[in-house]
Amino acid sequence: MFADKSASIPKVCYEIFVRSFCDSNGDGIGDLNGIISKLDYLADLGIEAIWLTPIHPSPSYHKYDVIDYYAIEPEYGTLADFKRLLASAHERGIAVYLDLIINHTSTLHPWFKEARKSKDSPYRQFYWWMTQDQIDHLGISERETSDDSQVVYPWHENPGDDEKYYGLFYKGMPDLNFHSEALREEIAKIVRFWLNDIGVDGFRLDAARHIYPVWDSEDSITFWQFFSKIIGEAKPNAFTVGEVWADTEEVAPYFRNLNATFHFDLSFALQRMLIAQRDEQIIDKLQASFKLFQQYNPLFVNAIMLTNHDQERIGSVVDRNIKKIKLAASILLTLPGQPYLYYGEEIGMLGKKPDPYIREPFLWTDDPDDPQLTSWIEPEFTTLKTVAPLSEQTGDPTSVFNHYKNLIHLRRTEPALHQILAPNLQPVHFHDEQLLGYFRPHVDRSLIVIHNLGDDEREFQLPDDKSLFTEVLFSTDLLHETTLTTNRLAPHSSIILAPARNVGPFDKQ
Repeated sequence: MFADKSASIPKVCYEIFVRSFCDSNGDGIGDLNGIISKLDYLADLGIEAIWLTPIHPSPSYHKYDVIDYYAIEPEYGTLADFKRLLASAHERGIAVYLDLIINHTSTLHPWFKEARKSKDSPYRQFYWWMTQDQIDHLGISERETSDDSQVVYPWHENPGDDEKYYGLFYKGMPDLNFHSEALREEIAKIVRFWLNDIGVDGFRLDAARHIYPVWDSEDSITFWQFFSKIIGEAKPNAFTVGEVWADTEEVAPYFRNLNATFHFDLSFALQRMLIAQRDEQIIDKLQASFKLFQQYNPLFVNAIMLTNHDQERIGSVVDRNIKKIKLAASILLTLPGQPYLYYGEEIGMLGKKPDPYIREPFLWTDDPDDPQLTSWIEPEFTTLKTVAPLSEQTGDPTSVFNHYKNLIHLRRTEPALHQILAPNLQPVHFHDEQLLGYFRPHVDRSLIVIHNLGDDEREFQLPDDKSLFTEVLFSTDLLHETTLTTNRLAPHSSIILAPARNVGPFDKQ
């Protein structure tokens, strides 16, 4: 029963930081028409859904502090441009997910501008307000930092007001208070507008675990029950993926009401493994997380990624090591789940914090004056001196780009790899911490995946019940072409094995 539904879930997704992707009008800022011009590129790469970082009017470069939920940031284009983008993407079989920012607004949003004027404003209830005595009584004047917010003092002064407002991420981003029924109805209108009037396919939900502050944190999960009801009434097949930047145990309950959540534990584990060059029993840990997620939703979708717009780029995490950059992709794209590529990962883009430098311009060509190249920031990490542009990589069969493209094609064509619901994953133990092995069972054709995480060539021995897996579907080790002839794997290499073609259906594992 899982297969039919799974077929409608995009198999490979792509996050676009709009400002940095592609400029269409020469102002140095990425825009919606720039994305339209690259839809053929994304379709050819094998992308089936794009997640756009916020496109609403906002005073910041990143747009995570919204002023108007119904409009398009003028730097990015118009609502007509967005409708063209949506139609053009759908023509190519690409879904479009919007970044929906409802944990907070900008202080310039009309709601907050009215709320801060007077305690009697009907919009006052849309936000969190307390006197210093109330804050001290509850013991919430300070907070421990978290991966997604480094703010220690989240209460901010409103000049001439004896009450402060709560803003978890920044004083310019006051948190919304969803105890307000009037606010809930406003959010429902926004959701219905984008799903029904405009026709988007779903939402990436920012800061999903912070929808209520820590003193009301249990309501953060139940809020999404309200939200999913709105989705179900407006567009039942709309997709929701939540940013729940927390440990797996805290993430799991969100699956009650969301289709997917991002697997941050996996993201950081993969980064540690690539640096340390040894397995962390990641397959066993993934299996345990699947069992936990399934308790809340048997149709959970595990959204997996290497990094995103809030994390240092994988190319920099592995210190620009091309073999490790490819290895990271090989692991991500052979694990079960719904993978999200961060724009530019497919060409090996680099980037370290602070945040603007993990969001640098995409390199389309080797022309430093390329009109498509965004120039809103002077890049520190991804430059023509450090990263080969797409135009150079497309014709190079050994490039990072072609590595991604080949893997994505394989993932989309092999049922064992693209199964998303009821994740099919079992460990294959080699008793060597530098080897990561796993089994992807499937009724059509099962596969074995092996990665060498280390700097040295490693020998491996397939288990007796997997001895028939000798056909090589994919390998980054030149020693292996079409048939497994030796049980050795080069450093930082990967291999995908299928049962030999002369094996009968009842012999397949």
